[in-house]
Amino acid sequence: MPGVFAAQKHTFSFFLMVFCVIGNFFCGAGAKGPRSKPVHKMSAFRARYLQNRVLKEDDPMAQRIGQRTLRFDNPPAIRGYASVVGTKEDSGPLSGTFDVVSSDSHFGQKSWELAESKMQQLAIETAVKKACYRMDDLQMILAGDLLNQCIGSAFASVQSNVPFLGIYGACSTMAEGLAAGSCLLDGGCADRLAVTASSHFCSAERQYRFPLAYGGQRPPTAQWTATASGAAVLDRCPGDLVITHAIIGQLVDMGVKDANNMGAAMAPAAYHTINTLLTDLGAHPRDFDGIFTGDLANVGASLLVRLFEQDGVDITPVYSDCGSMLYGDDQDVHAGGSGCGCSAVVLCGKLLRDMQAGKPKRLVFAGTGALMSPTSIQQGQPIAGICHAVVIERRN
Repeated sequence: MPGVFAAQKHTFSFFLMVFCVIGNFFCGAGAKGPRSKPVHKMSAFRARYLQNRVLKEDDPMAQRIGQRTLRFDNPPAIRGYASVVGTKEDSGPLSGTFDVVSSDSHFGQKSWELAESKMQQLAIETAVKKACYRMDDLQMILAGDLLNQCIGSAFASVQSNVPFLGIYGACSTMAEGLAAGSCLLDGGCADRLAVTASSHFCSAERQYRFPLAYGGQRPPTAQWTATASGAAVLDRCPGDLVITHAIIGQLVDMGVKDANNMGAAMAPAAYHTINTLLTDLGAHPRDFDGIFTGDLANVGASLLVRLFEQDGVDITPVYSDCGSMLYGDDQDVHAGGSGCGCSAVVLCGKLLRDMQAGKPKRLVFAGTGALMSPTSIQQGQPIAGICHAVVIERRN
């Protein structure tokens, strides 16, 4: 047997040597073979690219100010936006601010998961239409949801023939998409793109908690996953509503392990991101017409207010939370709303409509997420919080 292994070893070494010789002949520097020309052309192209694009110091581009805040020299414009919800969401205080309302929780589909994909598809198509574009005008779609492997978003865009980036930030997904999309546009990687996020109460309950038929009890700190999807179309052309700044949040783990108390897990991350943004901008909360988190709901929002009070800062005159805004006190949602779609439809419904009408003129949209999975919760792992934020202004 040792002789067999030795023979195999020598055979492998021989083929490896032959492979290296062939590789050097076709790809090596100074090779005379037929592959040398394309390699030389690619090098010349790359040199021209570096000279014409990267080395131009006067090219406008995003700049980091302070610790982590990005300032866009060519602020991307929000060209169109749309919101799709179920009847429970339209029965709350924001009724009448949504583009599409369906009384069918399945949205005409065979499952709740497919219903979520349909919601997202409707949101994108409506936003594109309101932006006076067509679907094939989009150069990218940034989308996310709460389902495993973001399958709701994938099914929503699979027939679009548009380049797709799946993103996940739990309830911070919409803000994450707006921040990432703005960077892509300001950097010249695309001329126009869509950002969307969605959630569905029934699909989220089935994945994260219990089947609806089980009738599990919910503690007062629990939040209600919104059946909703919001979408926004961004482009590089000057517009009335623009994203001037963005900040990418960092994970904050305070040891919270209760999946029914996500507000407590996310509040420290929201404080960290918003405080860093204000510090980087040299701003005070009153410099904005509104600061909106989503979705801390009632429990997390009160914790955020207390965290700022410890610094001697009162944010209550300008602060609201999307999870507290979407539902009314009489709708039995316990602490408030949650889910990727919650803050997405509040932004793409009431907030941007109000900005289009002239008030508010400058706001912070800070999406908050509880990064967990059924497996991590069952294994007793803590829930890390995240918060991404963008600054939106009305220019005209």
